[in-house]
Amino acid sequence: MTAGAASTDVPGLVDRLFRREAGRLTATMARRLGPGRLGLAEDIAQETLARALRVWPFRGVPDDPVAWLHTVARRLALDALRHDAAHARHAPALDMLAETPLPPDAAFADELVDDELRLLFMCSHPDLSPEMRTALVLKTGCGLSVEEIAAGLLRERAAVAQWLVRAKKRIRERNLALDMPSPGELPARLVTVLDAIYLAFNEGWSASAGEQVVRPDVCLEMRALAERLARHRITGTPPTQALYALLTFHCARLATRTDTDGNLLLLADQDRALWDRALIAQGLAALARAAGGAHLSEYHLLAGIAGEHAIAPTFDATNWQSIRTYYDLLIETNASPVHRLNRAVAVAMACGPSAGLRELAALENDAALRGFHLLHATRGELLRRAGRDAEAQAAFQRAYDLARSEPARRFLQQRLA
Repeated sequence: MTAGAASTDVPGLVDRLFRREAGRLTATMARRLGPGRLGLAEDIAQETLARALRVWPFRGVPDDPVAWLHTVARRLALDALRHDAAHARHAPALDMLAETPLPPDAAFADELVDDELRLLFMCSHPDLSPEMRTALVLKTGCGLSVEEIAAGLLRERAAVAQWLVRAKKRIRERNLALDMPSPGELPARLVTVLDAIYLAFNEGWSASAGEQVVRPDVCLEMRALAERLARHRITGTPPTQALYALLTFHCARLATRTDTDGNLLLLADQDRALWDRALIAQGLAALARAAGGAHLSEYHLLAGIAGEHAIAPTFDATNWQSIRTYYDLLIETNASPVHRLNRAVAVAMACGPSAGLRELAALENDAALRGFHLLHATRGELLRRAGRDAEAQAAFQRAYDLARSEPARRFLQQRLA
C-alpha cells in the first residue's frame, strides 16, 4: 500500500478507475462466470469499486490499484457463488475461479484487453435487437450510466433501462457465447461496437450532466479502444480506421475545450498553439489508411470534418464550404437529428446566420431535439449574429432551462447577461 494517501484523493482516483476498469472487471468476471451471469459480473464490479472507496482512505492506495481491484473481484465472485443455495450448479465457474490465479506480470494486461474486446462483441450479438445491443455495449462495455446513454441516444431513461433488462434476460436464457464473432458475423457486430465507442466518446467530449463539461478520461479511454480495434488484424477495417482518426483529431484539442476554471471554450476561442500536432498527424495517417476501402462510411465523413478543423491555421481560415459538403454527404448516409443540427451550423458559417436559421427551422418540431439544449443554444447564437437580440435571449433562456451540465449553464448565463 502507498503510505499516507489522502482520503480526499481516493474518491477521484476510484472514479477515474471506475470509468477505465469497470468494463474490464465485468468482462473478466463474465468470461469466468459465463455470459448467463452477466448481471452478477456487473454487481461484482460495482461492489469491488465500492470496497476500494471504503478501504483505501484508511489503508492507503495499493501500489498496483488495478491488480488489487481484480483480485478483490475474483474473491467476491467466489464468495457469491459459494453462498448461493443452489451452489452445485455453479461448480464449473467455481473451479475456473479457484484454479486460475491472477497473473502478476504483463500478460495480465493482455488478458484484460482480450476480455474487454470479447465483451464488446458479445454485447453486440445478433440475437439482441439493435437497441439492446447499443445500450448493452454502452453500459457494460463502455461504463456509461443509463442516464448518459439516454442523453446520447436522445431517448427516455425508462426506455434504455428496459432495453438493458431485456438484453440480459435474453443473454441468460439463450446462453449467448462470450466469443469473438466469426468472420461472417464480424461486419454487423463491428458496426454496433464502433457506434457505441463514438457515442461514449461524445459523452466524454460534451458531458450530458454534472460539474464537468469535458471528461478527458472517457475520451482517452474510448480513443484507446478505437486504437486497439484499428490495430487488430480483423477489426482494423476502413470504418474503424476512420473512427480512430476522428477521435484522434478531437483528442488533439482536448486540452483547449475548457479554460483553467473549467468553463467551455468554443472552437473560435481555442488557442490552436496548444493543439497536439503529433495527434493531428496520427489522425491524418489513420484517415489515409481509412481511404483503402470501397465504402464511404459515416465515420469517414465525420473524420473528414474533424480533419478540416484540425488543419485550419485559424478559425477564420476554416474551409466551411468543404465542411458543408461533408455534411451534405453525411445527411445522405445518416440523417440523424444531431447531424442535421451540425449541418445547420456549417451552413450558417458558409452562407451566413440567416441561412443557418432557415435550416434550423426545419428541426424545431423534431421530437428528438425538442428537449435538446444545444438546438436552442445554436438558434440563440445564430439569432445573436443576425442582430435579433430579443429572440436570441429567449432561445438562450430555453437552452439554459434544459441544460444539465453546470459549465454549459454557466456559458449560457454569460450569453444571457
